[in-house]
Amino acid sequence: MGLLGRLRDLLRRQDEPSLSIDDPTLVVVVEAFDIAEADSAALSRSPRWRADEPAVLRHHVRIPTDQVERARELLTPDGWVIAAGDISHISRVQKLDALHCAQERSRMASLAQRLGGEALGWDALQPAR
Repeated sequence: MGLLGRLRDLLRRQDEPSLSIDDPTLVVVVEAFDIAEADSAALSRSPRWRADEPAVLRHHVRIPTDQVERARELLTPDGWVIAAGDISHISRVQKLDALHCAQERSRMASLAQRLGGEALGWDALQPAR
């Protein structure tokens, strides 16, 4: 992406309302845990998802305990936050669309496989209305 594209993205982000992954008003608006279902189908079947607003995209991934720090090293530079547990949650704020959901689902599946874990699926959260 060129300088002009990056500047345009930066200006767009400044116009968006801020959202935090730990916002207490967040509720799940989309769930995608069936690997056979396209991300576009998951988004389109959700009446609560608001496409014009940012959301927290949260991946549910099993990562071996000894690999959590490695996952953090790989994901933190791109704005992902990991809440480790039996099932780790890997989250960040972004605009949701089918293409980006599919790309990130693939990325998380690849990461989980490399670290000896398993990607279970994702959900998206937005402030309750």
